[in-house]
Amino acid sequence: MKKRLRKKLFKGEFREMGFYLRFRLSEEITEEQLDAFLDQFLGEAIEANGLEFGGGGGRNEWQGFVALNRRGSVTDEHRQQVGRWLAEHPRVLDHEIGELRDAWYDSAPWPQERQLA
Repeated sequence: MKKRLRKKLFKGEFREMGFYLRFRLSEEITEEQLDAFLDQFLGEAIEANGLEFGGGGGRNEWQGFVALNRRGSVTDEHRQQVGRWLAEHPRVLDHEIGELRDAWYDSAPWPQERQLA
């Protein structure tokens, strides 16, 4: 495959990596506290590191995929930064960070049957 096509299709040296994450919040969290937490999470853990988060959840459990907000790949350091932020936040009861995976072509889903403890 020619380099131009590999670039267009995000293959080979142009592959982009990301990771899944999942976190669980306190059951007593109010809607206002949840909104404040999500604003803080997106601002400090995601956008401040040049990342994007696509996902969702309810009041207590959230999951999604994290990728770079421009062409390129997240690094293991990005994973660690987001993991540290979640681990240090008092509203987060538990979290799980997946391994780096191909953001465009890895079709393996996040294991749905696994629940956070």
